[in-house]
Amino acid sequence: MGILEVKDVGKRFGGLQALGDVNLSVKENSVHAIIGPNGAGKSTLLNCLVGKLIPDTGSVMFDGQSVLGRTPYEINQMGISRVFQTPEIFSDLTVMENMMIPCFAKRDGSFRMHAIENMLNEKEIVEKAEKMLEDMNMADKRHMHSASMSRGDKRRLEIGMCLAQEPRLLLLDEPTAGMARADTNNTIDLLKQISDERDITIAIIEHDMHVVFSLANRITVLAQGTPLVEDDPENIRGNPKVREAYLGETA
Repeated sequence: MGILEVKDVGKRFGGLQALGDVNLSVKENSVHAIIGPNGAGKSTLLNCLVGKLIPDTGSVMFDGQSVLGRTPYEINQMGISRVFQTPEIFSDLTVMENMMIPCFAKRDGSFRMHAIENMLNEKEIVEKAEKMLEDMNMADKRHMHSASMSRGDKRRLEIGMCLAQEPRLLLLDEPTAGMARADTNNTIDLLKQISDERDITIAIIEHDMHVVFSLANRITVLAQGTPLVEDDPENIRGNPKVREAYLGETA
């Protein structure tokens, strides 16, 4: 049994069947990619995993506990963090202030924005935030206004903010979307490092096959809301069903 188990999940929007009988098992400490053409249901599935949507049918279990009916905040506290398509950071704050916020939330369970004025008096939080910035190779940017950074650095900061919450499962929704190739390669290297050095499971939705095949141990292909095939990357690469789903090829 995997750390994340999705069983017979279905979701409709009116007359549209977005997901139908989706089954997915993500092994602990693996990198599992979920791919598929536009409209395959990838984002809908991800939203069901983090509490933004409630499936009409089926179950979603994380480490033996159901996530259904829980708020996104409660799911985060269970040990699941999500990286969005567009980097979700506090643009009006410095890099250091951004990193301190999830450190506070991890310790206290919540964070009040008016507490920012007193943050630097919190030695334990400061040290944890500084260590995470070092791990993200961003210590030299600690005083930079976060809005002025490149998209790649914003993504690096967001990933660091997620890791500061010490999750067991990191969900990534197209983490390299809109990036230049150099930033994409840097993000791949960062995620490889995270996977190798941390006790963490990664599930990634991604269109860039260079990213997928650089990172994934296992790949699930969705098509029209249902799993088409799940296999190792080497077998997915030449699978005729996958080529047909993406390119409209016939056997």
